[in-house]
Amino acid sequence: MIRAIVTALALLVGTPALAQPLIIAHRGASGERPEHTRAAYELAVEQGADVIEPDLVLTRDGVFVDRHENEIGGTTDVGDRPEFADRKTTKTIDGTETTGWFTEDFTLAELKTLRTRERLPAFRPGSAAYDGQEPILTFDEVVAIARAASARTGRTIAVAPELKHPTYFAGIGLPMEDAFVAELERLGLTGADAPVIIQCFEVGPLERLAARIDAPLAQLVAGAGGPADRPDMTYAQMITPEGLKAMAAYADWVAPEMTLVLPRDAEGRTTAASALVMDAHTAGLKVVIWTLRAENAFLPAERRRGEGLVEHGDMPGYAAAFAEAGVDAIFSDFPALARAGL
Repeated sequence: MIRAIVTALALLVGTPALAQPLIIAHRGASGERPEHTRAAYELAVEQGADVIEPDLVLTRDGVFVDRHENEIGGTTDVGDRPEFADRKTTKTIDGTETTGWFTEDFTLAELKTLRTRERLPAFRPGSAAYDGQEPILTFDEVVAIARAASARTGRTIAVAPELKHPTYFAGIGLPMEDAFVAELERLGLTGADAPVIIQCFEVGPLERLAARIDAPLAQLVAGAGGPADRPDMTYAQMITPEGLKAMAAYADWVAPEMTLVLPRDAEGRTTAASALVMDAHTAGLKVVIWTLRAENAFLPAERRRGEGLVEHGDMPGYAAAFAEAGVDAIFSDFPALARAGL
């Protein structure tokens, strides 16, 4: 038990103590329960996750709530609520036009009346069976879940909050950074040894957070495009040896989309590992990849089993391949299957 706690903390804040990667429950055990719910997080802990992930957006009254996007039409029952019909609108967020209902148009009290839903019901009907049972969580509540789980299990259960669209929120008068730092201070999560990994796709927020707190920071990197706040920068440039060295000036982790570590060929089969893990470690960065999902639709061709895209393939084997490639942590919707591969 002590070894597990030491290992988790070492991976969060220092040089990895063991070869086995951390398992980060992506929005909880979101392959089996609606994402970002208490049920998803508690199941993830039962399945051996080291870290649970809340995505953070803001309410109209400035509270951090746990949703993958500020548009909530696909993950709650808001579309069935006639009292909120007039809140449906179209907005442009990070250059993408989106129609739906947005957290910044609701108070926390209003959002708490909604109930969560499975985002991918066609792929995950078992999870969709739990629709309508749980409310939206605040960041405070997710941290409380992690702390209660740590006390219950004797393991350190960390949290990996992701700040979603900070530039967009600042542009509508809801700047995230001051409020987030205040929240971290209140929760005692600003230190270098805090059981937290703070993520963002944007660069500026992480740079500014690095100047204010000592908690571990992770730069998310997509397979295409670039940070919304740096239109002259691409993610491809950021994961060159020079880009990783610059990243290490403010971040502790680089968090690339999984195919940047294990690329795929034209037939969708995994090819040899890229140099990204080695280059990141040389720069002093740890590596966490996203996101392992069990359904054939999300797996490389050689890991698929059966005929349908919804059927589960060899995700444990895929997790093992990433461990062999040297990653320090793995985001997965299925923590138990990820753990089985290690």
